Amino acid sequence: MKDLVNNWKIVILLCLTLGLAPFFPEPHIWGKLKWIAGGAIGMGFADWFDVLFHGLPFLLLARLIFVKFILLKAP
Repeated sequence: MKDLVNNWKIVILLCLTLGLAPFFPEPHIWGKLKWIAGGAIGMGFADWFDVLFHGLPFLLLARLIFVKFILLKAP
């Protein structure tokens, strides 16, 4: 499991597929983020779970960038 979350190719593939699916008319995560930015009025538990589900690949990517470039930065 550790190898999966630290593999650039897997994490980017997850971002491009699961993170952005469905693609039309707009990426699903983008619609949910706009809904949250608008006050999240009417969002239920399933909608919040959906944000987590589609946002997880991007959180993994942010974590990977942080670990590789910030924490392991050589002095």
